Amino acid sequence: MADSSFCSIDGEAERARWTASADAWDRWADPMADLADKLNQPLLNAAGVSAGDRVLDLASGAGEPALSAALRAGPDGLVVGSDLVPGMMAGALRRASGIADGRRPVFAAADMTALPFATGTFDRVTCRFGIMFVPDVAAALAELRRVLRPGGRVAFMVWGPRAGNALFDTVGEAVAARLGEDRSLDPLFRFAAPGTLAEPMRATGFSTVTETDITPVRKAPQGQPFWRATLEMSFGHRLHALTTDQRADLDAEVTRRFDTQAQDGTIPLPIHVRIVTGA
Repeated sequence: MADSSFCSIDGEAERARWTASADAWDRWADPMADLADKLNQPLLNAAGVSAGDRVLDLASGAGEPALSAALRAGPDGLVVGSDLVPGMMAGALRRASGIADGRRPVFAAADMTALPFATGTFDRVTCRFGIMFVPDVAAALAELRRVLRPGGRVAFMVWGPRAGNALFDTVGEAVAARLGEDRSLDPLFRFAAPGTLAEPMRATGFSTVTETDITPVRKAPQGQPFWRATLEMSFGHRLHALTTDQRADLDAEVTRRFDTQAQDGTIPLPIHVRIVTGA
């Protein structure tokens, strides 16, 4: 497996990729909400989000964890969700419409390296699986320090090693086998190794930088397409051009690979994420 910790990021290619995948993120946002919340809550805890806080959520995509943060911040707080790709926020806007006035987050398109917010605006900044796609991480970290108030806190969630994330690893291998390798997953694991995000945070001036690994193991029933969200959300940019037969062949390959991992009718799905915080 290639080491992608220091992979080069093509900003325009990533923008195009997520624009092409935006419909899949909107479509899967509600079915994936319960699973997403299991990751949202530890991240919000690490950031210290509480009632009355002003929170900036970066790379919000279809709305998480901005929507969850808004419930914590309450009517006396403010939550701003942002994403580089405006189309990615369609699901966020749709889902936010169901939250009562006064608790509803607002959403804005924003580049992490040039945020349109005044210095010292926010108490907390969160970013779930977004920082790895930024070409200039140092510039993004400098902007986060700028918009945080003194004593504010940032919390990132990044993926641990690909081998510890069964859904990505198995789906990625199936895509490579049927469609050819394009290294689409490499950026996801840019900060998989311990310290690879913590060190640039310290270099940018963040203090009390901590890392916490979370390694749950889900179990999925064999014979169910539990992997479909991962396939469509991560590889949507490659799926649009497939014929019906090609897509059926790819789905069969994914199913076959997971079936080889089944144990007594269930398939173990280890997850490895890392939360990195700084003050």
